[in-house]
Amino acid sequence: MNCGVVLVAMRPDKIAASIREFVSELMLRRLKDPRIGFASVVSVEVNRDLSIAKVRVSVLGSDEEKAKTMEGLRSAQGLVRSEVGKALRIRHVPDIQFVLDEGIEHSMRVSQLLSEIKGSEGEPGEQRPEEQESAQEESDQEE
Repeated sequence: MNCGVVLVAMRPDKIAASIREFVSELMLRRLKDPRIGFASVVSVEVNRDLSIAKVRVSVLGSDEEKAKTMEGLRSAQGLVRSEVGKALRIRHVPDIQFVLDEGIEHSMRVSQLLSEIKGSEGEPGEQRPEEQESAQEESDQEE
């Protein structure tokens, strides 16, 4: 049985999972562009007619490093598409579009803010240092 025929009959989410796995491996092993920094594939979305695959990529680093990485990935789109077609053995390979995903950074920032809020609240019934100072000043003024 031809593997390509089976993959064409698969639902878009299964093809997306296969593309995600393959592109992750490709980025790790084959893409040698010096512009591509520490990047990982977060998810892949394939539209219903399998014409476009949006590859969401998380990049660690400064804004400049992110921009360079995305530039490097976009320049490798043709190679990635060709390799995906060979690996999955499908006749009509979706156009690969790399999209910067900042969800992980957003989650880390929210977690940091929550930690700061939790740390500034202290234990229930305890006064924060600034509250203790203002309470001390008020009691000094009353005397």
